[in-house]
Amino acid sequence: MHPPLTLHRHPLCADIIEEFQKCHTDHPLGKFLGQCTELKVKLDQCFRQEKAIKRKANFEQSKKLKERLHAYRKETADMQS
Repeated sequence: MHPPLTLHRHPLCADIIEEFQKCHTDHPLGKFLGQCTELKVKLDQCFRQEKAIKRKANFEQSKKLKERLHAYRKETADMQS
């Protein structure tokens, strides 16, 4: 199973998504018999790579937020003392 195949949500995988959807359109019965399986595997790999990139970006963002929060707490603790 894959997430919804919207191009704006998966810009890195747009080419593969279009090929996969075209394959499903061109082979309405063949898609059930493995005609589009190779594209599905490529799509899954692309989604994994995309998720790893997003995960790394989110981790960096959370790290910066934690540092700001820590600095704010230290600053407010110094003011109270």
